[in-house]
Amino acid sequence: MKDFLTKVTDLAVQKFGAEYAEIRAQKLFKTMLTVKDGRIEAAKQGIENGVALRVLVNGAWGFASVGTFDIETLTSAISDACRMAKTASLKLKTPIKLVETKTVEDKISVKPKKNPAEISVEDKIDTALAVNNTVRGYDKRVKSCTIDYLDLTGTNYFLNNEGTYIEQDKLYVWSRILATASEANVLTFSREEIGSTAGYEVFDVETPEIVGKRAAKRAVEQLKAKPPRGGNFPAVLGPNVVGVFVHEAFGHLAEADLTLSGSVLLGKLGKKIASDVVTFYDDGTIEGAFGSFKYDDEGVPTQKTLLVKDGIVVGLMHNRETAHKFDAKPTGNARAEDFRFEPIIRMRNTFMEPKDHSFEELLEDIKFGYYLKSFRGGQANLDGTFQVGIQEAYEITNGELGDPVRNASISGNTLETLLKVDAVGKDFELWPGRCGKGQTAFIGDGGPHVRVKEVLIGGSA
Repeated sequence: MKDFLTKVTDLAVQKFGAEYAEIRAQKLFKTMLTVKDGRIEAAKQGIENGVALRVLVNGAWGFASVGTFDIETLTSAISDACRMAKTASLKLKTPIKLVETKTVEDKISVKPKKNPAEISVEDKIDTALAVNNTVRGYDKRVKSCTIDYLDLTGTNYFLNNEGTYIEQDKLYVWSRILATASEANVLTFSREEIGSTAGYEVFDVETPEIVGKRAAKRAVEQLKAKPPRGGNFPAVLGPNVVGVFVHEAFGHLAEADLTLSGSVLLGKLGKKIASDVVTFYDDGTIEGAFGSFKYDDEGVPTQKTLLVKDGIVVGLMHNRETAHKFDAKPTGNARAEDFRFEPIIRMRNTFMEPKDHSFEELLEDIKFGYYLKSFRGGQANLDGTFQVGIQEAYEITNGELGDPVRNASISGNTLETLLKVDAVGKDFELWPGRCGKGQTAFIGDGGPHVRVKEVLIGGSA
């Protein structure tokens, strides 16, 4: 494969004048399933082979992708990419430059106990149906259940004209369970997400019975919950909510391409934006985590990147282009969903560092507030405003957990909220997920329990 890919990058440099050329090839096996209320709504399984070509000519990018390894087609595609780059360079005010990186030659193999590619689609459907049956059979008030399943196995190949060549096995198993329940005009919602880079053996731990019961139980128990009081209150955020807050409300702002696009972190490097107890990382090296890998899609080794230290912004997430603009080192955050996409800056495993408080200590000083245990969705804007929907919450009264609350949400300004974090727990959890930024990336997020002196609590989000 190396010799074959080298021929293509040599063409780009020697024949079409590229100063930089890279090629990403994939040979992947993919399964996608959707089961809704016991019916199979979608089932797709097959091989996804393809090649992505990216070149830098006269300081501008050119990109092409093809679903074949045919050398004539690739020659035509590399010619097209170089021509596009030359055209784009005519309108470019500032030529793109890449920070230098060490050349690498490596092969990363994955050996699961249960390879998803060797599990029949019938068995995968049976697993999804077993989850469905557990959810729907838990209580007559459960009204619907939707299960999405995805697995991805195979190998990605990366080569550039600088001498880097990497073969990297890929393995992801992911599932999302959505359940609703209703009673007396009250509708509740519950979601569970499973993600593994180990193999299909994840379902030996997160069995259909365990995960199905967890999703159904939450939906049913929320039926007796009450709506929250609207207003500003102290709150304790569970690791699941902390994770989505760190990811959505802060993480995207710290992706250097979005920082350059005008996020509120532009010009904030070295400045205090959070309380002293706040430290954030984005880390691609955590073994077994859903957002971990060894090399990104520019051939840069992944790493543990410190973003905020004791409330001060100390770093951003970079690719080779933004690292040059910021006079920084690349962080290994360039990722592409597949061969059809160009790599862009994406998070890996983004989290808050734990400190030293117990859960009980976080609660004890709150006369009235909320414990926000589990999220249902979230979004944030470049101006720093955010909203996170909560699927499971409880009142806190005189330092004790009280009545359950349904359909709560929190919103506000990220930087203002981070300054109000006054205590951080000593526990830690990391949750799997998928992030959309024009293309999908597998990520992890999380942290410890965290107390916020005040946050705006609202109704359904």
